[in-house]
Amino acid sequence: MVQTSGQHFLHIPGPSPIPDRILRAISAPIIDHRSEEFARLGRSVLAGCQTIFNTKHPVMIYPASGTGAWEAAIVNTLSPGDRVLMVETGHFAMQWRHMAEKWGIHVDLIPGDWRHPVDPNSVEARLRDDKTHAIKAVMVVHNETSIGATSAIDQIRKAMDQAHHPALLMVDTVSGLGSIEFQHDEWGVDVAVACSQKGLMMPPGLGLAAISPKAVAASQTNKMPRSFWDWSDMIKANALGFFPSTPATNLLYGLREAFTLMQEEGLPQVYARHKRLAAATRAAVRGWGLEILCLDEEAYSPVLTAVLMPEGHNADYFREVALKSFDISLGMGLSKVAGKVFRIGHLGSCNDLLLMGALAGVEMSLKVAGVPHVPAGLTAARDHLTATLSCQG
Repeated sequence: MVQTSGQHFLHIPGPSPIPDRILRAISAPIIDHRSEEFARLGRSVLAGCQTIFNTKHPVMIYPASGTGAWEAAIVNTLSPGDRVLMVETGHFAMQWRHMAEKWGIHVDLIPGDWRHPVDPNSVEARLRDDKTHAIKAVMVVHNETSIGATSAIDQIRKAMDQAHHPALLMVDTVSGLGSIEFQHDEWGVDVAVACSQKGLMMPPGLGLAAISPKAVAASQTNKMPRSFWDWSDMIKANALGFFPSTPATNLLYGLREAFTLMQEEGLPQVYARHKRLAAATRAAVRGWGLEILCLDEEAYSPVLTAVLMPEGHNADYFREVALKSFDISLGMGLSKVAGKVFRIGHLGSCNDLLLMGALAGVEMSLKVAGVPHVPAGLTAARDHLTATLSCQG
């Protein structure tokens, strides 16, 4: 492997780059996870999780990926043979579906074209047709990174309420939490799952799950076997700042520092920064004359932008050229859009100059790879960023 100078540009939709302060926090000496010192750490990070989810209710932290949090959501609320409603927004919605089916859950799927977010009207219509309330949960992806679209969770809850349906609302905000405002209690979410390596700017290794009282009640009567994932054990231990099994102590140090960084910037400012950088990226894509995969402008993701390659050009070849030529990693197309799409991540610890460097790498890579484009994307992004600079004047 050839050693390159300077910084590698990691612009996939997660894991995202880790700030130095978080890396230093993670490197602290390990401590006794049964000590009062650890309990203070535990209480701190659990409170921080409640703040970021906007909930007064419990948040579980597992030493796992977001996939583990997915599984915890299923085994604590559903029973074999239960029906759930899912929407085909993209790769990760389908992955959650496959996991549910492995646990014996019957999935009613609303098909999609991988270019749009969840349509709340279609959810309401399906629930109105469910006269016997056989559907036990509506399971949706908040920010579908495979297509670069964000679904309106508050509108999905409104649709469920208008249908007068008692199903649980279960949300994957794995790539949204920390980058997009999430109102767990206000939006009536029952289970929201997330992870550490996206907007929270951490290494992979922590799976998070915020749960409502309704979800807790479901976990006390459902029939699914579980041990490690059991919420009841976690809730009891967390009440004292501890965990039922050995926690990922040093990752918790990092998570505490991540929350501190976000509080110093201000959560509204964090979310506004993500929207602004995303808008600049979309300006660049349009400047290049390329097409954004998501067709709903209201649903454009603040986390990443998925870009369609021109006909006859392979996205994976382009990504390989970008990596070898300019040491930049871009997200690949997944499943149905494999080879057709590349994805630019602009989440976590990202600012104007980091984004401009990444977009310069993309524009140069388009030229080197022979991809038809107009060399105006970088200028368009620059103009957007300077025009929206909050400190100007």
